[in-house]
Amino acid sequence: MGKVVITQKRSLIKRPMKQRLTMKALGLGKINRSVEKDMTPQLAGMINKVQHLVEVKEL
Repeated sequence: MGKVVITQKRSLIKRPMKQRLTMKALGLGKINRSVEKDMTPQLAGMINKVQHLVEVKEL
């Protein structure tokens, strides 16, 4: 699978604990922080859960 860059665009304040933990598992936690990951089905599921908080770009 390809690589993706995930950037946090919205705050985690007043978000459910599951969303906070998902963002932590992705390696995010502060606005405008980015991580580069290999796209896997598990990662796609995590991105889907917090899609309203992040921006995803394929490389």
